Amino acid sequence: MRVVIQRVKNASVSIDNKLFSEINNGLLILSGFENNDDTNDIEWLVKKISQLRIFNDNDGLMNNSITDIDGELLIVSQFTLHAKTKKGNRPSYIHAAKPDIAIALYNEFIRKFNVALPNKIKSGKFGADMQIELINDGPVTIIIDTKNKE
Repeated sequence: MRVVIQRVKNASVSIDNKLFSEINNGLLILSGFENNDDTNDIEWLVKKISQLRIFNDNDGLMNNSITDIDGELLIVSQFTLHAKTKKGNRPSYIHAAKPDIAIALYNEFIRKFNVALPNKIKSGKFGADMQIELINDGPVTIIIDTKNKE
């Protein structure tokens, strides 16, 4: 499982030119799933992201987590995070999970975050053509891959 985490002042998802969901101060999480991902990957990431100290404290140092600042999360599925570009000019997505697997993992990822951070989670719509707007705060952008956690 691979995620791109962006610290944001605000972020929103629109579908068909209509606002679908939005957050204020918090994290935009773009999430990509592989066929061999499972609930262990999800649980590890939820814990890691919930405790990730990337928000400024009163001294301007990144010492606070999303829970410390009472922030929100916007979780969006993005299979293109698993693009392979070694050969040719057309990316291959062979390692990205097929929709039947990815949808279940995406829903579980959202569910686990709802348990960890109740009433703070918004999401995109799996498989939709989404437009995402954000104001990156910092900018702070972090990439985490559960296959490289050790």
